[in-house]
Amino acid sequence: MAGGWPIERARIAPTSHVMSDPFVQPPEETAAAAIAAIAEEFAFFDDWMDRYGLVIDWGRKLPPFPAAWQDAAHKVEGCQSQVWLAAERRDGRLYLAAASDAAIVAGLVAMLLRIYSGRTAEEVLATDAAAFLKDLDLIGNLSANRGNGIAAMVARIRAIAAGTAAAA
Repeated sequence: MAGGWPIERARIAPTSHVMSDPFVQPPEETAAAAIAAIAEEFAFFDDWMDRYGLVIDWGRKLPPFPAAWQDAAHKVEGCQSQVWLAAERRDGRLYLAAASDAAIVAGLVAMLLRIYSGRTAEEVLATDAAAFLKDLDLIGNLSANRGNGIAAMVARIRAIAAGTAAAA
């Protein structure tokens, strides 16, 4: 890791990997493109149960998250379910890995990582995924605790991005 990052080192994953890369590399070039793709995929379904199924499928496709990172340093506080998040900076971009012990939450995590992972810190800070998910009416169709959890995940990702932007 680059020295001097104002982020707790315990929350940043080491850069060497023995296993397959746990960090999400989204197919879209930008956060805006990821948001548009997610909205398009969601619009395909009229029924919320089908949409929940889609979200759960996204969660199942997350890269494996190392068990060693499922610790207090990586835990996202404020989530009803267990959520762990790791970040790594590569070539001026922030890459994210995450996991949850709940299927629907893993899917929500996958959505956020699709939007934020692989982006510059500036792009992360300029992107309001929470507002997008509210506009999608996803927040309104989840429990209040799940909505709070999404807000906690977005806040944690943005805090990491702010720390990396300040260190750059």
